[in-house]
Amino acid sequence: MKTNFRFVVIGTGNISNAYAKAIKNIPGAEIVGAVSRQKHHPTWDVPEVEASLSGIRSDFDAVIICTPNGLHHESAIEAAHMGKHILCEKPIDISIASADAMIDACRKAGVKLGVAYQRRMSPDIAEVKKLIDAGTFGRVFAAELTVNNYRDDAYYNSSKYRGTRSIDGGGPFMQQASHYMDIYAWYFGKPVKVASMHDTFIHDIEVEDHGAALLRHENGMIGVVVASTAAKPGFDARLEIHGESGTVVLENDVIVKWAVDGVENPSRPREIKIMSGASSHTVADTALHEAIVRDFISAVREDREPAVTGQSARLATEVILMIYKAAIG
Repeated sequence: MKTNFRFVVIGTGNISNAYAKAIKNIPGAEIVGAVSRQKHHPTWDVPEVEASLSGIRSDFDAVIICTPNGLHHESAIEAAHMGKHILCEKPIDISIASADAMIDACRKAGVKLGVAYQRRMSPDIAEVKKLIDAGTFGRVFAAELTVNNYRDDAYYNSSKYRGTRSIDGGGPFMQQASHYMDIYAWYFGKPVKVASMHDTFIHDIEVEDHGAALLRHENGMIGVVVASTAAKPGFDARLEIHGESGTVVLENDVIVKWAVDGVENPSRPREIKIMSGASSHTVADTALHEAIVRDFISAVREDREPAVTGQSARLATEVILMIYKAAIG
């Protein structure tokens, strides 16, 4: 008889609530402990809260890292050295050196490293990936991604690290749009040339709150990416893909326009609910988190790679950093 798969959650801020709720909905999974440097008890029930991972007395199988972006590598490397599997909140980290250190530590320890880019589990997102890989669209020559979110001052004032370069790692490109930067990189790979502009317009923060990038890919494809937390009142993310055979448009992970020669629209009514994130960082529905956690548990038990590996998630951070480095003016 299988025992429950036991998690320790590292970090008890807002995003930890989503994982706690998701795990409650997964039979055979449980949270046995939480790590908070100030031993801050979360709003969800947990048997044990300690100031460090080494202080957890309960036995456990894996950690879920919910600390701020730039601290992910610290917890991941510590957990790997303890022989524990790791599911990390996005992005994997804010530098390539940190991401590589995480990946290397997990490889040496023989533990799984998954990253919670859970939008890859959205049915239409996954279908479009299959069709791109199959060449259904012919040569893709253009992709236009807009992530025009809005966050108010209360959001940035809620924690000292928000809007900082050293911990958040950047503004909406690294934070709010990170999920879609992952989808972009998953679909199209790494660009060979990037130009960008970004600035801070309505918030008192160190990093950008609005920006745009132009990306050129090896096959000639031209990508346009816009990311914002200044676009009131906040809008669903939109991705347009244009190829020789036609066009597909997704909004909030759902195909809303399909015009591809000789191919039926693969979108179907789905039971899964998809959070928008347009104007709030609170996760109201955890269906996609449940999907990524279930896959991670299965990956550990079946000794296979998780749906989103550390190496795969690393590419999103790399592309985001290319955008920041290529800023003009």
